[in-house]
Amino acid sequence: MKQNFLIPLGIISTLILSAAVPAFAVTATTQKSPTATSTKRSKTKRASAATVSRSTTVKRSPAVKSFAGTTSVTAKAVSTRGTAAAGKRRVVRRYYSPWDTPTFADSTYGDVVDGEDLAIRRAAVQALGPYNGSVVVVDPTSGRVMTMVNQKLALTGAYQPCSTIKLVAGLAGLSEGIIERETRLRLSRRESMNLTTALAKSNNAYFANVGEKLGFEKINYYGRLFGLGEKAGINIEGESAGIFPEEKPKGVPNGMMTSFGEAIGLTPLQLAAIVSSIANGGTLYYLQYPRTLAEASSLVPQVKRQLDIAQQIPEMRPGMMGAVEFGTARRANYDTSEPIFGKTGTCTDSRTHLGWFGSFNEVGKSKLVVVVLLTGGKSVNGPVAAGIAGQVYKNLSEAQFFTTQQPHAIAPTAMIHSGDVR
Repeated sequence: MKQNFLIPLGIISTLILSAAVPAFAVTATTQKSPTATSTKRSKTKRASAATVSRSTTVKRSPAVKSFAGTTSVTAKAVSTRGTAAAGKRRVVRRYYSPWDTPTFADSTYGDVVDGEDLAIRRAAVQALGPYNGSVVVVDPTSGRVMTMVNQKLALTGAYQPCSTIKLVAGLAGLSEGIIERETRLRLSRRESMNLTTALAKSNNAYFANVGEKLGFEKINYYGRLFGLGEKAGINIEGESAGIFPEEKPKGVPNGMMTSFGEAIGLTPLQLAAIVSSIANGGTLYYLQYPRTLAEASSLVPQVKRQLDIAQQIPEMRPGMMGAVEFGTARRANYDTSEPIFGKTGTCTDSRTHLGWFGSFNEVGKSKLVVVVLLTGGKSVNGPVAAGIAGQVYKNLSEAQFFTTQQPHAIAPTAMIHSGDVR
C-alpha cells in the first residue's frame, strides 16, 4: 500500500534555492533560529558577491562534500589572489643614476651663429637631435670652426678624453719606435694584437702597455706637443685650456693616462685640433671661430706648430678606418665610397657619463673634421656619438655639399710659433 508523504512548500523552496545558489554562497545553519539563519545567509551572500567582484576568475571544486567548508576555503583563495594581483600592479620600479647631468636637452640654446656655415650647422643640429651634447665641425686645411653646436659646452667643458687619448698614445708609440702597425704586441699569455685592431676595437690593455713603456716624461711631452693643457683656438672668448698635469699624478698609472685619459681634461676644440693635424698631414692650426661672415671670408690660417708625424699618420689611418668599418664606431658608417676615419671614447667623469667621437672624412678633395661630445646617463657612449657624427656627414652628402664645394681660397698662412714644447 502506497503511502503519500506531503512535503511542506517551504522546504521545497529551500531545496531548490540550495541547488541553484553556488556552493560558496551557502552557509550551514545547524541549531540556529529561522531569523538568525536568514540573517546569516544574507550576510554570506553579500560577502561572497564582494569577493567575486574583486576576482576575475573563480574556480569551483569538482567534488563538493560540504557547502560550508567549500565556502570558507574558496573565498579565502579568491581573496588572496585578488590581493596579490592588486599588489603586483602597484609595484613601481625606480632606477638610481649616479650622474645628475641630463641625457637630453636643447643643445642650441644661447648659440650665436652669425659667422657659421649654416648648411653645416643645419646638418649638425639635425644629427644631434635631442641629446645633451656638442658638435664641432672644423675645416682641417685652415683651422676654421665651421659650426659649434652648444657653444657653452664646447668652450668650457673640459672632460676626461676617455679612449680618444689613444690617438695621441698611438702617435707617441710610433714616434718612439715602441710599436709598429703590423707588429703584434703581447698583452697576455694567450693574446696579442697589432695597432690597427687595437685602435679599431679600442683595446685598453694595448694602450696601457704603450703608456707604461713610454713613461710619464714622454707622455707629458707628446701630450703638450698635440696641444693638451693649452687653448686650441686663438681669440675665442671663453675657451678653456683643459687640464694636463705637469707632474705625474699620484696614484694614476701611466697606462691609465694613455688608455682612459685619466687625470686629463679635454675640450671638443682640442680634440678637433688634434684630429685636424692627422687629417692634414701634421699641421696643428690655431682654431678660429669667425663671428661674422666678413670675418669668415677674410680668415687667415694661423699655424701653432708643425708636427713631425707625416710617417706615423699612414700607420694610424687603417685603425681609424677600421673603427668605422668593423670596430667601435660602426654606427658612423653610411657609405664605403665616402670613408670616415675616427676614434670613439666612452667613460665616466665624476659629473657625468661621456660619449666622444673624433673623426674626419675624405670625399674627393673635400675633408671635414667632426667631433661629438655627449653627456648624460648610461645611454650615452662613444658608439652613439659616432652615429651622430656619421649622420652629420650623411646629411651633408645628401645635400651635395662635398660635390658642390670648391677648393677654399685661403690667404697665405701666417706662421705663429707658440714656443718650444717640453
